[in-house]
Amino acid sequence: MAETTTAPGSPPAGRARVERAALDLFTVRGFEDVTSDEVADSAGISRRTFFRYFPTKADAVWGDFAGHVARLAGLLAAADPARPVLASVCAAYVEVNDYPESELPLLRERMRLILTEPALLAHSQLRFAEVDRVVARHVAARTGTSPTGLLPRLVAASTRAAATTAFEAWLADEDSRLAEHLRQAFEEMAAGFPSLQS
Repeated sequence: MAETTTAPGSPPAGRARVERAALDLFTVRGFEDVTSDEVADSAGISRRTFFRYFPTKADAVWGDFAGHVARLAGLLAAADPARPVLASVCAAYVEVNDYPESELPLLRERMRLILTEPALLAHSQLRFAEVDRVVARHVAARTGTSPTGLLPRLVAASTRAAATTAFEAWLADEDSRLAEHLRQAFEEMAAGFPSLQS
């Protein structure tokens, strides 16, 4: 089946359809209670085609995570060297997670699974480690230290924790805005939690 044309940077139509089917099934029935074959059937594709798009069932939850990490790396590489390093990392996190309104319902399904599904937690740690490495390398380059040193690793772990907390707050409040939670989390971090200093 030929893929339909999509906007630059968008996943192919077939892959997006499989991802949508997977997230819907996982949300309704639970990740562990849905098989890859059932996702393939729901998307109208063969089992073989499913595994061409996603190596594992868990990968269908994450979608194009490699692209997300690459965008974050690109934003960090393009950061103004005159800007403080922590502020640069925080700004890149906010920008890379600035999704169009039309994508937020799917993102909500995805993040709820990633952050709450026990079967995905180990997989999540591996993916989050990819983000940490990107941030640690940037901090190391800016500070002339090793990516495995304390400061780069501390910035990577703490900024990711801030982003995760912002996502959790957004998931807990259906009427809130993700961008505002992200901005508030990183403003607090970058300024040393000013709301706690009075």
